[in-house]
Amino acid sequence: MSLTASMWTGISGLLAHGEKMNVLGNNIANVNTVGFKGSRMDFEDFINQDVNSAAGVTQVGRGVAIGAIYGDFSQGAFETTTEATDLAIGGKGFFQVKVKDEESVYYTRAGNFRFDKDGYLVDPHGYVLQGWQIQTPRPSLATSSTQVTSTSSSIKGSGVPTDIRLEGFTCEPKHTSNVTMITNLDARDGGDKASNDADPFFAMFSQWNGLDNPPIGQNSFAYQSTLRVYDEGGTAHNLTVYFDQVAADTVSGAASGKRYWEYMVTVEPGEDGRVFNGTKVSTTSSAGVLMTGTLTFDSSGQLVDQSAYTIKSNAGTDLKQLSNWAPTTYSTNGYPLFTANFSGLSNASFVTPGLSTNVTGSLMELNLGLKYTSTSAGLVNGGAGQTAATIGSNAGNLMSLGSNVERQSSATTSFAGASSTLLQSQDGYTFGFLQNVTVDRDGIMRGRYSNGIILDLYQITLYDFQSEHNLRREGGNLFSATRDSGEALPGPANNNGLGAVYSNSLEQSNVDLAKEFVQMITTQRGFQANSKVITTTDTMLNEVIGMKR
Repeated sequence: MSLTASMWTGISGLLAHGEKMNVLGNNIANVNTVGFKGSRMDFEDFINQDVNSAAGVTQVGRGVAIGAIYGDFSQGAFETTTEATDLAIGGKGFFQVKVKDEESVYYTRAGNFRFDKDGYLVDPHGYVLQGWQIQTPRPSLATSSTQVTSTSSSIKGSGVPTDIRLEGFTCEPKHTSNVTMITNLDARDGGDKASNDADPFFAMFSQWNGLDNPPIGQNSFAYQSTLRVYDEGGTAHNLTVYFDQVAADTVSGAASGKRYWEYMVTVEPGEDGRVFNGTKVSTTSSAGVLMTGTLTFDSSGQLVDQSAYTIKSNAGTDLKQLSNWAPTTYSTNGYPLFTANFSGLSNASFVTPGLSTNVTGSLMELNLGLKYTSTSAGLVNGGAGQTAATIGSNAGNLMSLGSNVERQSSATTSFAGASSTLLQSQDGYTFGFLQNVTVDRDGIMRGRYSNGIILDLYQITLYDFQSEHNLRREGGNLFSATRDSGEALPGPANNNGLGAVYSNSLEQSNVDLAKEFVQMITTQRGFQANSKVITTTDTMLNEVIGMKR
């Protein structure tokens, strides 16, 4: 037996407890560090030496060693902040940040992000937060309509994450592609203002003259509704839909109980830049009329059918002639299409099959509450050769949706009550500047712009690991993946076991000072006890040396 061995055993205890004090000191030093995750050190016994005796082989321990240092990834408390880009994760997961123009990526729980001068959302080191760019925006805007429209987008947790960047902090304009207008048209007598015995379904259209100001008189329609739409450059224009009841005594072939209203979709004649076969629409009496048609109501006032006509692509020079108007095509959404050209470039509406169609301008669909449910978009009960001129006064000649029709929950009606607009909306908008951003618990980042719209921009990507305890600490609240941690597994926040993202919040250090102080006391006592082993052994050695005297 060697007394000096016990001294080395004591030294191992001093070294181990000294390292544990380093771990505790680091935890306490980072008690106010955003997103910091504390560490815990475990001891293990050191090598054991075999000792032979009459009773057999026994072992004597030779000290203590550092077993492992584990990260504590328990949830930290949240601190509320005033910045929307301060983000905290409630639950599992890490943010991924990437070094600009490099492939190096890191992971962090510290969500103190800010936009830099180039529009990147970066951490304090300038590393860029990663997320999925949402390609299909979710427009939500208040225009001159009576109701705000909101089209939700689904979770976009797919594809390759990219740098979160808002270039220029602006929103490019979008031309209107969908117009929804739901009205009630007064079913009581007196709704038939315009008259045309030969073509009663186009009586209001026959009294339109785009070369006059105004183009139609107040006594030529029963009701009108106007909303603002936008062209490709973001310029606003008034789009007005006129309605007038078709006089029942001028209609033949009508089904029992059916009532008909004529409608006409128009813009200001001077803003109508369409050109057909070299003829500028603005120079004709039909200037401003984009689409005309009929609405069919049953005896209860419910909308059951709709026709729609636009200028055909091979129209003659007299665009006011009904022979130049043919059934329009329907969009894949099930609504009639028309074009509004405010730029003056050559275009034609989508109409007759087999004829060239060169559409330049804003292609729009009009939703009055009736949806065409055929499996593909196209012509409806019409075709090459049929025009508005072939209808006359016979309701049976009208373009019809037939059985392929679905009345929406909100649809135009014709009840006995004052005509009114119940709902109108459109999906275009003008140029806008970013005013603020918000982030919801699914990690969806939305921008609110000066033009009144809200757009889904990105979805923040969260990452999980098979063994987060084996992540490598890189300093700066950053971690990197290792072979032992496993590959980073991306996913959308608040989904598949990943935590939710909380905006205006920062996760604080998860260090518990009370526990750290207790650990510090026990570590200090362990250090003192091991030093006592050394001093006691030294005393014993002095006794051995003193035996010589």
